Amino acid sequence: MSLKKKIGILGEKFSENLDFMLNVIKNLNFEPDSLILDIGTGRGKMAFILALSGFKIITGEPESHNWADWQTYARKINVFDKITFKNFQAENLPFEDSYFDAIFANGSFHHFSDKFKAFSEMIRIIKPKPYGKIVIFEFTEEGIEKIRKSYPGHPNATNPVEFMGDLSLNVTIKKGGLINAYIFDKK
Repeated sequence: MSLKKKIGILGEKFSENLDFMLNVIKNLNFEPDSLILDIGTGRGKMAFILALSGFKIITGEPESHNWADWQTYARKINVFDKITFKNFQAENLPFEDSYFDAIFANGSFHHFSDKFKAFSEMIRIIKPKPYGKIVIFEFTEEGIEKIRKSYPGHPNATNPVEFMGDLSLNVTIKKGGLINAYIFDKK
């Protein structure tokens, strides 16, 4: 069964923006066993896509912020044993320097309390080139408005580029309608 069909089993919320996300990931050309951090587990969509793509995944949220039952969904598509969950804050990541091949944040960046500090931490724990990619999928204003139909108090959309400060990063932006992909790497 294809990755798209497996994700489709989980329902419409998991299928939204899937083609765009898969295309972005495919074009990054990561090695099959790359170690990837997913910041902001939520329902688990990003972790599932990455696990089904053959990557080793660590995902997490701040303690007591596990608002979604990602474990049930992971078992339903047989990826539970391919994902490691840890509690952590994006602003204080409990990992060694240069530990991950890539870091992903799907719809979570606008929830980080200190976005500048989170960027510094992500840069600290990614490997140097040619790996060392930070991929942030962030909602556009249109995407946030769609979310607000179900969750009226949802925070505003955020452009991650505004928070990279003086960090020496290259950025590529891929526009996807309701979400954009911001791909950062060290210069």
